[in-house]
Amino acid sequence: MSDTTRRALRLLTLLQARPVWTGQSLADELGVTTRSLRRDIERLRELGYPVLSEKGHGGGYQLGAGQRLPPLLLEADEAVAVGVGLRLAAASGITGLDEVAVRSLAHLEQLVHQSIKDEIATVGAAVDVVLTGVPPVQLEILLVLAQGVRGQVQLRLDYVARDGAATQRRVEPYRVLSMGRNWYLFAWDLDRDDWRTFRLDRIESARLTTFRYSPRPTPDIQVHLRQAVSHGGRSTRVRVRFLASREEASAQIPADVGPLDADGPDSCVLTTYTEEFDWVAFRLVSLPMPAQVLEPPELVAAMSAMSDRLARTVERSR
Repeated sequence: MSDTTRRALRLLTLLQARPVWTGQSLADELGVTTRSLRRDIERLRELGYPVLSEKGHGGGYQLGAGQRLPPLLLEADEAVAVGVGLRLAAASGITGLDEVAVRSLAHLEQLVHQSIKDEIATVGAAVDVVLTGVPPVQLEILLVLAQGVRGQVQLRLDYVARDGAATQRRVEPYRVLSMGRNWYLFAWDLDRDDWRTFRLDRIESARLTTFRYSPRPTPDIQVHLRQAVSHGGRSTRVRVRFLASREEASAQIPADVGPLDADGPDSCVLTTYTEEFDWVAFRLVSLPMPAQVLEPPELVAAMSAMSDRLARTVERSR
């Protein structure tokens, strides 16, 4: 490798490591004059790297964003992280992302040393994504939502409501989140003048508008999402106290079941909603924590009936 090529690669590494460099600092790092530095900068630009420059106080050089991503220089551990991330993305359940991730991983593995390939394969074999009954999410829709969040731009959604009705929604998007088996959009619904959560698998299309919005004060987004998902249109509230800390209970109860509130150092209360008391009773019996049903009495009756059925099953099995 020639000194010029080696210096160009070193220059590219430096530009990726810091947002802005002064010309003198870069020249000092490379051990060259500022005139030689300018020639090296021009070589990178000819290769497609958008190196931006600004004169005057506070100016300098920085690596800009181009329409095509130029080759990245990655350390070995960074390449492994990217490779494992692409493997997980390929199994994410996001329609369209799987194919792109596999293609990107193939490109990456053509460029890295065999030892890095082996490490990516080793970590990838130990880490997996289990998708059972996970509704698919369209990559194109996910990207539009992300653009709306980042640019603070209103969106128009074609959305299928819980009852199957087709609706059109005008929203200000704030966050895209994954919880449990689903992806959700947290947004301000302009027609309902309130915060709403939308399941991404129910969004049939999403379009950016030309209207920007000013951010509103938001509630705790994760708490709001848990409450919205746990309610889910079900009318009967269920409250159960567990004789375990909130941290211990969180390890046993999925976040989309409902919020857990601390009730002292050694207990917590779950709030959720249901129409199926037998299902909730079964879930409670299967948990390895002592529990006390606070409401409703119908759940206590369902658990009592389940206890009788279990007792009869045990008696017949002896």
